[in-house]
Amino acid sequence: MTLLQPFDTPAFAVPEENLVPASNHLARMAPIPPSRMFLINKSLKVYLEKAPGQAVYDASQGDGGASLPGVPAEILEEAARLQFEHGSAYDMPYGTDAYRSSVIEDYWRLDASLGIGPANVVGTSGGRDALVKAYQAMLALGYGREGDVIVVSRVPWISYNWGPYGIGANVMWAPGRPGDGWAYTEESLADCVAYARQRGREVAGLVITCPDNPTGLTLSVERQAALARAALRQGVAFVLFDWMYHYVTDEQPMDLNAFYRLFDPAEQKRLIFLDGITKSLGASNIRNCHLIAPEEVAKFIVSRASHTVMPSFYSLAVAMVAYRMGYARASESIVRPTNASRVVLKKFLDEHGFTYILGKGYYAFINAERWIKVMNWADSEPMGQYLAEQFGLAVVPGAFFSPYGGDWIRFSYATPVERTLGALNRLVEGLRSMEAR
Repeated sequence: MTLLQPFDTPAFAVPEENLVPASNHLARMAPIPPSRMFLINKSLKVYLEKAPGQAVYDASQGDGGASLPGVPAEILEEAARLQFEHGSAYDMPYGTDAYRSSVIEDYWRLDASLGIGPANVVGTSGGRDALVKAYQAMLALGYGREGDVIVVSRVPWISYNWGPYGIGANVMWAPGRPGDGWAYTEESLADCVAYARQRGREVAGLVITCPDNPTGLTLSVERQAALARAALRQGVAFVLFDWMYHYVTDEQPMDLNAFYRLFDPAEQKRLIFLDGITKSLGASNIRNCHLIAPEEVAKFIVSRASHTVMPSFYSLAVAMVAYRMGYARASESIVRPTNASRVVLKKFLDEHGFTYILGKGYYAFINAERWIKVMNWADSEPMGQYLAEQFGLAVVPGAFFSPYGGDWIRFSYATPVERTLGALNRLVEGLRSMEAR
């Protein structure tokens, strides 16, 4: 029987041996800046003040709900009906049992022989929520320490830099070269593990994003699996596959049945998969994502989620309706125009002699070093403001993602073809104006 402290004595909520160690590392951490991604298109207002009534082009968007029709009305309406039937009481921290089953049976259509079932599914409030929960699990269940490392690409999505750092992980940019789209190699991953260990740390997790944000780089199924296996052999605790954009392709989306079989049972226990509706369904503001994880990881996340953030039922309902109607059909209003824009974008970039990275998903990463030098800028950040304010075109400076992206811009083509072409013409017009200076 646990002996209780007297009522008039302070008492900790956990036993002495379980207390978080006192440390001043919070006072020594770098400040986490707010994401500038939400402010980029504000510069378009400056252009409109100078040229009222003129068209503006937002090629900064990672939001098909803003740049494309978004979630079809029939899905939203059916989800509202489900919400009305379901009521507004609390659900479980993972969502609902029906949602878990729908992810397994309707969306991934997983073979029962894989041993992945509803208990492996965790619903979350969007991708950032899923990632933070995954980082926490990788730290705690990997080597059991704060301060260990999450490895990301040399030019990662901006929130990969700060999401892990905010919960006690240190982010490491893997070696990579621009000509290869900063892709991982087996050697670069081994170098990351060795570099971390030289500094008394282990690699708790590797993030493999495909298609990539911001570069659009797309890796084959076999290459993703080979990199993951190499990382696990080196002692990386977990590999997280972020497949948020994988449905936005003119090929085939990922097949988890086939992919999972590329790993042996011991490796499978160290894999986490992230997917959701925010990109391929244009449901950014509905905030639904899911993790598929080993049961130990799922239980860890669910337990903590019961004290923190749980997904709303409406977000689960939108996903379930889309999954049950057939996701290819449900996502057509986002995927079809984006795929069409990718074709014209590639042709345009080739015809105009650009150096670029273009795989699948939403984005092209375009080299702008020549014009940055002409303008005597340090990196691409001033270019973003210049194009928006002077030419009514919003793009994302590559410098926002990491210093290694400083010579690049991210161009979103998740828009109808005519809007994509309009944005490209404005880009050329803006770059030519720089050359004329």
